[in-house]
Amino acid sequence: MREERFGESVLVRRHGDGHVAELVLDRPKAMNAVSTELARSIAAACAALGGDREVRVVVVTSTHERAFCVGADLKERNSLTDAELVRQRPVARGAYTGVLELPVPTVAAVHGFALGGGFELALACDVIVADRTAVVGLPEVSVGVIPGGGGTQLLPRRVGAARAAELIFSARRVEAAEARELGLVDVLVEAGRDREEALALAARIGANSPVGLRAAKRALRLGQGLDLRAGLEVEDAAWRAVAFSGDRAEGVAAFNEKRTPRWPGE
Repeated sequence: MREERFGESVLVRRHGDGHVAELVLDRPKAMNAVSTELARSIAAACAALGGDREVRVVVVTSTHERAFCVGADLKERNSLTDAELVRQRPVARGAYTGVLELPVPTVAAVHGFALGGGFELALACDVIVADRTAVVGLPEVSVGVIPGGGGTQLLPRRVGAARAAELIFSARRVEAAEARELGLVDVLVEAGRDREEALALAARIGANSPVGLRAAKRALRLGQGLDLRAGLEVEDAAWRAVAFSGDRAEGVAAFNEKRTPRWPGE
């Protein structure tokens, strides 16, 4: 396993052959509250991972035993002047858009508290694996703000406008079983197994064509919100990008020869 640190609070681990990368939130003294430094580190790690053609899947995890991430660092926010808060805003946004715009599939491994910006980091991922200790929610209106890391846009895309409105307006916290029932998380596992199960899922994903994975993610993301006809055009463009690739040729050959593909990744 290869490890690389970004700032004080983010660790990137590359597992096995490097196709699965783990982006680790590592600010345990603050339960991974998103400070300016942590936001910069997440953005930097995402930029590095997004440009690494060896990486096929990214898993976002936490080193804290009782939290994935508790959201914005309100102690730091309380010390900022209005002008400083304005300057900090693009830095904070960079963390969430960094995860959201990763060109490869992403999986969040959630346990304990994933609240506010913490839940928004998970929502920025394609799949959320949560264990039974997970508590999620967007409580921003209870402290006089609104979700600002994509929550007002990502949550309704998951659960519909009315459900998202109820959750955001009420600021309520949702425990794991209900979160799975409502679609706030995708996979529910036993306590303590979120990281293990997320990495196992990532390994299964990462065994597939890197060209196909990136194109499929692009089609899924770009097609959201479009009408069916426009969405099918997005899909067709993504299909054309892979149909004549080396991965497609290798995949067909491996299938016919009954062997494991050796993806060229191009």
